[in-house]
Amino acid sequence: MPTTSDFERMLRGVALRVTRPRVAVLSAVHDHPHADTASIIGVVREDLGEVSHQAVYDVLRALTAAGLVRCIQPPGSLARYESRVRDNHHHVVCRSCGAIADVDCAVGTTPCLTASHDHGFAIDEAEVIYWGLCPDCSPAVSS
Repeated sequence: MPTTSDFERMLRGVALRVTRPRVAVLSAVHDHPHADTASIIGVVREDLGEVSHQAVYDVLRALTAAGLVRCIQPPGSLARYESRVRDNHHHVVCRSCGAIADVDCAVGTTPCLTASHDHGFAIDEAEVIYWGLCPDCSPAVSS
């Protein structure tokens, strides 16, 4: 688990000034993968006290632009943030409760980056979302 010093090093490493809101937001995203903005605001307020919505939005935008967090937004869902960056992974989403989990590429290093027709694009990322029901929402199987 990263420490405050680790978060400060991460921020400096991408030439961002170290501030309490940035450290708190980065920590919240690391501690709560796939959290939406409202959840992150709640966690940051527990840590710092009063902080504006706009401040958290601004920090999330800066962290995303710097590559320290990743924003995902499955269709029909709010924007969600995660700290797992710089790898090509995917997500599985529950159709019932909206739970989200990470899924590594199915086979090989990044088979999903080989499109059947790339139309001349230099592809460097693929977004694959698997949909279904999580274990808590799946009906029990009768034996």
